[in-house]
Amino acid sequence: MTPPKLYFSQDEFQQRIRKTRAEMGQRNLDLLIVTDPSNMNWLTGYDGWSFYVHQCVVVPLSGDPIWFGRGQDGKGALRTCFMAPENIIGYPDHYVQSTERHPMDYLSAQLADRGLAKGRVGVEMDNYYFTAAAYGALQTHMPNAQFVDANALVNWQRAVKSEAELGYMRQAGKIVEKMHQRIFDKVEPGLRKCDLVADIYDAALRYDEVAGFGGDYPAIVPLLPSGPDAAAPHLTWDDAPMKSGEGTFFEIAGVAHRYHCPLSRTVFLGKPTQIFLDAEKAVLEGMDAGLEKARAGNTCEDIALAFFTVLKKYGIVKDNRTGYPIGLSYPPDWGERTMSLRPGDKTVLEENMTFHFMTGLWMDDWGFEITESIRIGANGPECLSNVPRKMLVKD
Repeated sequence: MTPPKLYFSQDEFQQRIRKTRAEMGQRNLDLLIVTDPSNMNWLTGYDGWSFYVHQCVVVPLSGDPIWFGRGQDGKGALRTCFMAPENIIGYPDHYVQSTERHPMDYLSAQLADRGLAKGRVGVEMDNYYFTAAAYGALQTHMPNAQFVDANALVNWQRAVKSEAELGYMRQAGKIVEKMHQRIFDKVEPGLRKCDLVADIYDAALRYDEVAGFGGDYPAIVPLLPSGPDAAAPHLTWDDAPMKSGEGTFFEIAGVAHRYHCPLSRTVFLGKPTQIFLDAEKAVLEGMDAGLEKARAGNTCEDIALAFFTVLKKYGIVKDNRTGYPIGLSYPPDWGERTMSLRPGDKTVLEENMTFHFMTGLWMDDWGFEITESIRIGANGPECLSNVPRKMLVKD
């Protein structure tokens, strides 16, 4: 059998499982069912576009995890997971999108055969990929189990990155540098947005002979609203031409082996208005204040308060968080869904945590983004990419 292609060592996978089991012990869990594909990957290495059907990784208190998914995807699990074939369970295809049976019926039977369908079982209750029907099927077919909400249990174990993970995030940082350079080289009045996005994807994915790596697909597509549309942070693109006299923010990410480095910059075509110049001044000063607090021992709140204090001085109100943890992700989100950089989040920062410092402003009829992805250090942050931290102006 062809050996699996792994991007981390066996020792690192085992360390991740030990961390997860330690938290399971704190919560008195006998079993954990993980449906978030990012958590599945982190625990086992599994990587495939199969999260549109039901799948999971099962973590018992001893032995290797169990991958469970559609039968035809089991071959992908054999090629990407570190576990032996006996820990790969594929369900028959007549369970796929059936109104008569559910894949979790099949999983329940498999767990019963292994003596695992009992005790306190953790499930990710508030996860994109765990449906009410999946939960109902588990409850019906595992009557001797007590289900417990273990949402984000694994996410929190991912917060502090290993050196190998940081290596991939730095690769992603190099990729997003190329993406922003391509944007600035190509953007001009009259260029259709769809054509610019094609160039963004080309820069994001094409193999770099000098660097020795190519890119992976992002968990979020490029976001690039212009003019009044930039008041909305999550619009994508159309086939309309770019216009002179408008600002456009580009929120994009480089990705290496599912590890993300998001980075936003604003491009103004023509002479920037005073509104944009004032926004640039406030955001850059606020970013400097926030970055000064981005060190181990401080809190998420410390970064946010430093940034918001500067904005307040300039009369700007930002009523949303100003950042979130990043790393390994699948669609629809490149955040890790644990901490937030906002007032009230007193989570203590640890060395090698990684965040997208999202300092974007979305006002009534304009928007502005200059952001950084950072690694928390003992004495200050490391920026994971190197793109000029300013509004980019092009006539």
